[in-house]
Amino acid sequence: MTWKDDLSLPNVQDDLLNAIDVDALTGPNASTHKPRVLMLYGSLRERSYSRFMTYEAARLLHRFGAEVRVFDPQGLPMLDSEPADHPKVQELRELSLWSEAQVWCSPERHGAMTGIMKTQIDWLPLAPIGGIRPTQGRTLAVMQVNGGSQSFNAVNQMRILGRWMRMITIPNQSSVPKAWLEFDDDGRMKPSSYYNRVVDVMEELMKFTILTRDRSAYLTDRYSERVESVEEVHKRVGLKNI
Repeated sequence: MTWKDDLSLPNVQDDLLNAIDVDALTGPNASTHKPRVLMLYGSLRERSYSRFMTYEAARLLHRFGAEVRVFDPQGLPMLDSEPADHPKVQELRELSLWSEAQVWCSPERHGAMTGIMKTQIDWLPLAPIGGIRPTQGRTLAVMQVNGGSQSFNAVNQMRILGRWMRMITIPNQSSVPKAWLEFDDDGRMKPSSYYNRVVDVMEELMKFTILTRDRSAYLTDRYSERVESVEEVHKRVGLKNI
């Protein structure tokens, strides 16, 4: 079962779950399509709590008006073990190019994000694909699940990676301790302060995405890259004159 098979939100108070006020966040000529959100999770287990929490977040984003796609990492090869034209790598990269926002949710294992999570991020290049960088300027929310007590190692690492990937990582985040206690037999998250934090994070992601998506090219326009581009033009012109 995927998150789309059950879009109910039994743990929220509908009268307090406000719709996203697009007019309060945008100016004239703002994009009107649904914000496009790619979601990545970091476990292949059949009963994967990072996948369960990703699905909960996906349902919330759907309610907030986003178009959501969840990438299944099953079958994604280790970095450099296959060429970049591998079907799963191409699927991941195309989804990243399509996205305007992303959610990364990983278990914490041995004090770090999982290899599955890191492999997905590693397959996303900083260099442009078809003239477009697959992560630059996109908003990012980070979340983690823990088998034991609450920790923030995985989200802290993902924040570093988000910055490295030139993403706009939102301030809020979620870390769920003893995740095995927070989900029922059907993989639905139980009502709790941890669930409410997931709601907060997705609500904030939507606001930041709507606020920045039409301005991301300007926000990520860099002096150093403009200088480099001019120098490349000069090199080409100089070669033609030889």
